[in-house]
Amino acid sequence: MDLDAIFKAYDVRGMVPDQLDDEAARRIGSGFARFTGAGRVAVGHDARTSSPALAGAFIDGVTSEGGDVDDLGMITTDMVYHAAGALDEPGAMITASHNPKGYNGIKLCLAGAGPVGVDSGLDEVRRLAAEDPAPVERRGLVRPRDTREQYLEHLLSIVPADSLGPGRVAVDGGNGVAGVVVPALFDRIPPVLSGLYLDPDGTFPNHHPDPLRPENLRDLLALMNREAADLGVAFDGDADRAFFIDDRVNPLPGSTVTAMIAAWFLRQEPGATVVHNLICSRAVPETIERAGGTAVRTRVGHSYIKAVMKDTGAVFGGEHSGHYYFRDNYRADSGILAMLVLLRLVHEDGRPLSEIRGEYERFAQSGEINLIVADQAAATEAVAGGFPGDQDRLDGLTISLGDRWFNLRPSNTEAMLRLNVEAPDPGAVAELVAAVKKTIEEAARVPAR
Repeated sequence: MDLDAIFKAYDVRGMVPDQLDDEAARRIGSGFARFTGAGRVAVGHDARTSSPALAGAFIDGVTSEGGDVDDLGMITTDMVYHAAGALDEPGAMITASHNPKGYNGIKLCLAGAGPVGVDSGLDEVRRLAAEDPAPVERRGLVRPRDTREQYLEHLLSIVPADSLGPGRVAVDGGNGVAGVVVPALFDRIPPVLSGLYLDPDGTFPNHHPDPLRPENLRDLLALMNREAADLGVAFDGDADRAFFIDDRVNPLPGSTVTAMIAAWFLRQEPGATVVHNLICSRAVPETIERAGGTAVRTRVGHSYIKAVMKDTGAVFGGEHSGHYYFRDNYRADSGILAMLVLLRLVHEDGRPLSEIRGEYERFAQSGEINLIVADQAAATEAVAGGFPGDQDRLDGLTISLGDRWFNLRPSNTEAMLRLNVEAPDPGAVAELVAAVKKTIEEAARVPAR
């Protein structure tokens, strides 16, 4: 059992059972209980076939340390964050999010839904999980707990049902856990639900649960065309991330959604702070500042964004990848809450989403491009030396070249670099992507000294 191989920057992730098995989950549960010192931990799991057993093993690890467990059952990741906030106890979600069905993992949070990442305790959990625990006098107790009603009330306290208008929303749950709660939510709000693959099924029989891949949106696009939906929503496997499609059946980049929601919040709270990661379009900070808010740029990743939101008191945070964070949701990300805010925004504006979005899309973007490299550091330095411009190293390498820029960031798990490019038009984007690729390829052909 190689715990080092499955502990990543933001969570635990690995193949089942070769990398992540019941014993590893039990040890991580034990280590997490000792790390938090909490008397009770909330534990949920997604729909993957391996998740119930891994959740049971994690729970066994917690109770072996004398900690009690609220067993939340099969729920969404943002429902675990809600439980950690509302119940004021640490939480754990057994999920591999959008990874293929052979994977699983564990997302952890502190009481109040505080993040646990590599810089906020995850390394300590790994260290404790590797140790053999000492015996305890009292074994913890497990109680099933259904928090769905409380969760729905929480969402509708932030976006009240009467703030939404009529319309039709097409939702693809991808056979993940969005289906656990989305139909019940639509029973309480004016918009009508057209559901697709809302039955949780960890074999993912219809398509892979990653909405960032265009091939996984085909069925949702077809449904929207058939039913003339006003909004389309695709959730990933654990439903903390949402991907949106407008009424003309065109997908919205995460940066566009971030800018739109940021502007909406700044109309509610003039002068507020909004956080965005460094891969978001320049349109995001420009929108925030034009609306009178304060834009704060962060590294990529939920643990960084949540920490910065806490430090700055930010009302909202967004990532290019479809993660949206809300101060009133314990600073946690929620794809379902993002959907509700977007529905309210469109209703209040009175125009269709396809018209509203145009105000926030002033640049062309490449999307994230994965480049396989033998040596991440050497390739990055070759690019740094090949492009004169303003450079920073907040997260990987960002180079600004006047009206265009790019970020080159190493993967935490694979031998690759992730490239994001933005420029005034698609042609300029393609030109800059080609130039960066060429620099990396030429560096790879230089013999090592």
